[in-house]
Amino acid sequence: MTKPPLTLYLAAPNGFCAGVDRAIKIVEMAIEKWGAPIYVRHEIVHNKFVVDALREKGAVFVEELDEAPTDRPVIFSAHGVAKAVPAEAERRNMVYVDATCPLVSKVHIEAERHHENGLQMIMIGHEGHPETIGTMGQLPDGEVLLVETPEDVAQLRPRDPARLAYITQTTLSVDDTAGIVAALKARFPAIVGPHKEDICYATTNRQEAVKAVAPKVQALLVIGAPNSSNSRRLVEVARAAGCDYAMLVQRATDIDWRALEGVGAVGLTAGASAPQVLVDEVIDAFRNRFDVALELVETAQENIEFKVPRVLRDAS
Repeated sequence: MTKPPLTLYLAAPNGFCAGVDRAIKIVEMAIEKWGAPIYVRHEIVHNKFVVDALREKGAVFVEELDEAPTDRPVIFSAHGVAKAVPAEAERRNMVYVDATCPLVSKVHIEAERHHENGLQMIMIGHEGHPETIGTMGQLPDGEVLLVETPEDVAQLRPRDPARLAYITQTTLSVDDTAGIVAALKARFPAIVGPHKEDICYATTNRQEAVKAVAPKVQALLVIGAPNSSNSRRLVEVARAAGCDYAMLVQRATDIDWRALEGVGAVGLTAGASAPQVLVDEVIDAFRNRFDVALELVETAQENIEFKVPRVLRDAS
């Protein structure tokens, strides 16, 4: 029986970014240095496949520090933590390694600098997301006001409308964020923005690649976890770019093949915390069912690498 033809457009860049790659290396090197178990506060990155693989190597994932014993090292996730977390680890005499993505740390430093200059911060981000919690937790309560939509901007009651700065979560939709920034600037003309865009290079690049693929396809799949902000944004970007059927799948077993019946062109991408093995798995699943012509749609090239902390480099 002949397989139906299908063009599979692979958006590039896709998958792991430098911050995720670094965070995973930190856990692996910590296990190598100190032996198992190593405790990790919160999922190191938002991907079940990655977390399960690290768990098998000896990582124990906890939500709060008090769930970890004081005599074992603890690692803070790539999303960043509030200042109170390392302070608590030091109070308990715990060995800790901070795997916060350097691009998230850059936003933390920005927030502190503006605070020292007497500005109140407005953060564009998703309430409850670990990165938002960690960034807002760099400053005292009340010093960071959170907005998620342009409508939220109208409800803001800052201390002094002339003394404001804004920062953003690194994994937001570039286009949605531009709308919120425009609303902030319209209402608070003196507001100070970041020197360089807070939304990280990897988020931006993956969204641009999806925008290039979406008009070519009838369906687009994003490999990523339901709690991955950057992966969920890719689904939204695909729909906004004209691809009505855009779905988030954790791996090949999640694909709804009935929905793809009669489709001749499908787009594929992966969020920044999804490993290459899952991309390959999905491509193989398509090849099992279709006569696949694989086309790469590359809109940028990435060669960024972040060093792991010195405590682990010294060990190796």
